[in-house]
Amino acid sequence: MGGGRRAGDADVAWLDRVAQAAARDAGDVPVELLGDYLGLLVDAAVTGRRPRRAELEAVGLLGRRAAEQGVSAGRVVQLYLSAARRMWQDLPRLTRSGDSDAVRAAAEAVLHVLDDAVATLAEGYAVARRELVRREEALRRELVDDLLRGDSDLGGLVQRAEPFGLDLARVHQVALAAPSRRLPDTETAISALEGVIFDRLGDRDVLVATKEGLLVVLAPAPGGAAESAGAGPGTGLGRLMLAELDRLPRGRPWQIAVGRSYPGVYGIARSYEEARDALTMARRLRVETPVVDARDLLIYRVLLRDQPAIIDLIQAVLVPLNRARGGAGPLLETLEAYFASGGTATVAARRLHVSVRAVTYRLARIRALSGYDAADPTDRFTLQAAVLGARALDWPNQPLPAGA
Repeated sequence: MGGGRRAGDADVAWLDRVAQAAARDAGDVPVELLGDYLGLLVDAAVTGRRPRRAELEAVGLLGRRAAEQGVSAGRVVQLYLSAARRMWQDLPRLTRSGDSDAVRAAAEAVLHVLDDAVATLAEGYAVARRELVRREEALRRELVDDLLRGDSDLGGLVQRAEPFGLDLARVHQVALAAPSRRLPDTETAISALEGVIFDRLGDRDVLVATKEGLLVVLAPAPGGAAESAGAGPGTGLGRLMLAELDRLPRGRPWQIAVGRSYPGVYGIARSYEEARDALTMARRLRVETPVVDARDLLIYRVLLRDQPAIIDLIQAVLVPLNRARGGAGPLLETLEAYFASGGTATVAARRLHVSVRAVTYRLARIRALSGYDAADPTDRFTLQAAVLGARALDWPNQPLPAGA
């Protein structure tokens, strides 16, 4: 050991024994992480010498190495404390000394070295951990981007996902969490979600990251293979996320969209696309439900898949309602309430807080202006499809897209 050789009166074999015992005390931490630390302690005890800057910098590098090797901060500090304790107990010259002043001075010098070394060790460890976290976060973001895009090399994705504990052959679902304003402290949010999801699912096949101002959660489907192809409820993950995110001091109110679950790498991209579309549609429709299931908004995806056709339908069926007094808005609200009540005017009236006569009058105006009768089964289907398309495009609050 270099430190033992540098301290002239210290026996190299004795310092090696102290180092090995301290490593066992700390849970079999690599003894190499002590470096020349024991030699610094012996020099301080025997001569009172304080460590030079270069010697302390070497201790800081050992702290970095401990972080890179995955040794916990508590264990590496315990290694240094145990080494100091064992060295002091067995220091040959001082254990035989009857000079209390000499012992006191040696103890003070050792404590100075111990204090400086542990502080430098911890600082080096913290710097390395921050670098590792930033590097892991960058790798995590790149992996998430490629998984959600679904067009990367499959073999490469499988290899890159392995360090994060992901089995890409399993059935997964993707959930997106949108804060009310700016995304709060991402590290806190990611740690909170990872902790609760790992605890609840009992599975480390989970990835939490950020993308375009949203929190992204990739998790195994709760029912395993039975959940593939969208079978089974998808909001359990969303409710779990909401309960945890609502504990954070910032970001509320959150809205979470959960895609259906699918198998394989390309299923992840498909679930993400559904969750993203559901979140966008929920905002357009002013859906206030905090957790949105993509399956509940599938009809809007179908309608908007052929946007020119749905615009043509709205123009033919609903735009004529603009000629009514007050515009098309009140008549659209009446149609929505009428369809939601199963075609019952009395129930629709209660929903709208108007009289039944007002509802029947508005339905008659719709029939007169559009030529479609909400009470007729065929006409009702056309009207309802047009109303759903109008909601998806936020018409008449927003003009219909031009040139579609």
